[in-house]
Amino acid sequence: MAQDRFQSPDYYLMDELLTDEHKLIRDTVRAWVKKEVSPIIEDACQKCEFPAHLIKGLAEVGAFGPYIPVEYGGGGLDQISYGLIMQELERGDSGLRSTASVQSSLVMYPIYTYGSEEQRKKYLPKLASGEWMGC
Repeated sequence: MAQDRFQSPDYYLMDELLTDEHKLIRDTVRAWVKKEVSPIIEDACQKCEFPAHLIKGLAEVGAFGPYIPVEYGGGGLDQISYGLIMQELERGDSGLRSTASVQSSLVMYPIYTYGSEEQRKKYLPKLASGEWMGC
């Protein structure tokens, strides 16, 4: 297994622009990537296998529909939080980031924005939990 030795120097003092909540969200996803993704992702890539067992973890760290309201299973977070989550996932693996961003932006967002209330209640919680994948 590979070891994740990522350090995050803040050369441009971007952390000063983030709230404590933003930092907590970023650090939570960063820790998950270090623990769950980094050790296995190179092997999965070499075998041309998608690590489907990580879907549950993506849902647990709030990567599916972070800006969707909580009442529909989302995180109810802002777009900065969404960007921070995606940035940390991208650091671990572009395919995982793509999975999360497509699930959130191309699947969940249109249902939330253009779907009926019945569709929102039926689809969004299962998409947010990773039980259903739309991408």
